[in-house]
Amino acid sequence: MPVLRISLMCFFTLFLTITQSGCTVIFQKGRRLEVEKISSLKSELNELERAKKELEDRLDSEITDKQVKVEMLEKGLVITFVADVLFDSGKAVLRTDSLEKLHKVSNVIQEVVPDLGIGIEGHTDNEPIKRSGWTSNWELSSARALSVVHYLIEKNVRPGRLAAIGYGEYRPVAGNELGEGRQRNRRVEIVILPHATKVVSESVNQ
Repeated sequence: MPVLRISLMCFFTLFLTITQSGCTVIFQKGRRLEVEKISSLKSELNELERAKKELEDRLDSEITDKQVKVEMLEKGLVITFVADVLFDSGKAVLRTDSLEKLHKVSNVIQEVVPDLGIGIEGHTDNEPIKRSGWTSNWELSSARALSVVHYLIEKNVRPGRLAAIGYGEYRPVAGNELGEGRQRNRRVEIVILPHATKVVSESVNQ
């Protein structure tokens, strides 16, 4: 039987459309698991929406200054920091003036979504490493992600909730031809991950 995979956000768009339209949904025998999944996913989406609102409130000035961006994407709730806000050029040690900003994020992680996983992704532009001592942008982006992980652990986020990965220059969000694009590509993303990212539904021949 064919399997239909629906991302978390796409699924809830469909789910809310159906329920708000006044249609009657009849679940056939054997679909109780799907009903439970719907309930679980709805609860997680509500958690993520609350976290998004809290982050937007607490990071209002940083968002206005375009130092931080908060958005709901397919992979989860993503808090994007321009790397220059967190680190000096070519460095992986957190700037002292960045700690207050990260503290706001850690508070929301602890208070609003205490059971969800957190992924830290480091990204760079495509400029070759020259004088900073890193072998490549892979190492730099990974070290920056790990610095954020260690900071969150210091703020009592459970280590088991955290994961770090460095993508180097290979997942740009803008072109690297101009300085503005390179600055956007130099970033750290803190991703609040839902427990389930997709729903599996089997079609039944009638």
